[in-house]
Amino acid sequence: MDPTTKRITLTVNEVAELLGVSIGTIYTMARLKEIPHKKIRGRILFHKETIEKWFIEE
Repeated sequence: MDPTTKRITLTVNEVAELLGVSIGTIYTMARLKEIPHKKIRGRILFHKETIEKWFIEE
């Protein structure tokens, strides 16, 4: 990946670290549709700005 390109997505691990919860909690929240996410080719991804906004509003 080009180092000047900024990613707009976060992984399950990154969201768990950002929110200070376990990876299992993030998987459970995604399964229960409690956190906004997209599933792309079997991977659960999170839009960074959406997660930040969601966290502030929750």
